[in-house]
Amino acid sequence: MAQDSGQQAQVPPNAEPSGGRRAWLAVREIVLIVLITILASFLVKTFLFRAYYIPSGSMEQTLQINDRIFVNLLVPGPFELDRGDVVVFEDSKGWLGRPAPAANNAVQEALEFIGLMPDSSEQHLVKRVIGMPGDRVECCSDDGQLIVNGTAVQEPYLHPGSAPSEMPFDVTVPEGHIWVMGDHRDASADSRMHQDGPGNGFISLDDVTGRAEIIAWPVAHWGDAGSNRDAFDEVPDPDSARSRAE
Repeated sequence: MAQDSGQQAQVPPNAEPSGGRRAWLAVREIVLIVLITILASFLVKTFLFRAYYIPSGSMEQTLQINDRIFVNLLVPGPFELDRGDVVVFEDSKGWLGRPAPAANNAVQEALEFIGLMPDSSEQHLVKRVIGMPGDRVECCSDDGQLIVNGTAVQEPYLHPGSAPSEMPFDVTVPEGHIWVMGDHRDASADSRMHQDGPGNGFISLDDVTGRAEIIAWPVAHWGDAGSNRDAFDEVPDPDSARSRAE
């Protein structure tokens, strides 16, 4: 019996999609992957890690000029900060003394926004934590070492040839603040240089963005970002140091 001419031909359920449909499915998959990648990058940047670049030599040899680093945004809180950590903090005290540079183009702005490039518009600095709240930090011992809570500190991370400090100082870190110094002490405008300015050289913990964890670029510098708590292992907590002094 002949089939009615008005009946639509049925497409077999296992038939291969046409060339145009295959192309559309491929494009849709690529777009979906890109969107998921952008979203994941944005969430990581917002809650976990953020990229920064090193513009100066104040942290040599630990961090080199133009290194790209990833910073752990969970330090401080829920994970704790400690002496020897390399931290990035917001320049709320005007240490940089210059406006933030603007992004060069829209593509760079977009990549910075989603976290695939370091943010060029933010005023941040990177230094090493030397004193935690309550610590007494002095320069220097008879043999030229920093003293923290009465204990001399060996600093293996210092730039070759740099003294712990050519500038004498004796400070006690207030609650909620830290005392920071660069590893290249001869080229670092750190807490020592701002004792007469806002905050007296101390950095509020609220200004700390996070701890530097990884050097991501260039490839030759891949590795951890140089935090070194071991150098401070023998330093007592402030209360113990005061009790011992009494």
